[in-house]
Amino acid sequence: MESIKLKGFKKTKDGKYLKNYELYYSNKFGHDKTFEIVSYRDIKDISELGTSVGGVVIAGINNGRLLLLREFRMGVNRFVYNMCAGRREQGETIEECAERELYEETGLKLRRIIDVLKPAYGAVALSDIANQLVIAELEGEISDHTEEDELIEAAFYTREEVERLLRDEPFSARAQFVAYSFTKGIFD
Repeated sequence: MESIKLKGFKKTKDGKYLKNYELYYSNKFGHDKTFEIVSYRDIKDISELGTSVGGVVIAGINNGRLLLLREFRMGVNRFVYNMCAGRREQGETIEECAERELYEETGLKLRRIIDVLKPAYGAVALSDIANQLVIAELEGEISDHTEEDELIEAAFYTREEVERLLRDEPFSARAQFVAYSFTKGIFD
């Protein structure tokens, strides 16, 4: 049995936000295969796969409450509870990205960054996109600064409210884990 070997790739679509690629590889039995992925960026060389941080995810706390976004997600045609998150702009630090995305989606400000975790992949079966989780204390009043194609309702929730949401409402996987961790006191 051989190992899996990536042999090459080709861009198949250049969308406004996502680029589609076909990856050509041989599987562990030596059979040639094709795998499809998406990326935020133009990939010039195979060695670039999985090496770039595309954005930030914010686990925000205020007075013992967790910030969650109830947002309409076109890919599932429904509202889903999610974390404040977004793409990093050219030349922007993770901290600057967190400040900007937080304000754009909620009107809130970072009071204090508690921790910034190493990059983690959001959908390893579909993409090379990695984000960093920023855990932060937040301040300010929630207000809507979203774009016309975004439908986001931001709110702070107590542990009891988050427990109910986890039982009754759909979540993104990352938000579900952060919310579950919050109910277990991880952010105390």
